[in-house]
Amino acid sequence: MTPNDIIKAWKNSTFRASLSAEERAGLPQNPAGLIELIDDELEVVGGGTKNSCTTACPSYKGMCCSIIVCGGD
Repeated sequence: MTPNDIIKAWKNSTFRASLSAEERAGLPQNPAGLIELIDDELEVVGGGTKNSCTTACPSYKGMCCSIIVCGGD
């Protein structure tokens, strides 16, 4: 398998699925590491949490005051 085919297999799940079992077994590990997260890992992702802000800043178009110092608003 060429280096381009290996990269394509890492990036393209349809191409990867079209490979034989032997070809898939021979693929080196993706250098980007883990591609999918399990549910337990997703629960601790900060960007995936609900915004709990209760005070909006009028001068910052309603953005949360806990994120931006409102400058006396």
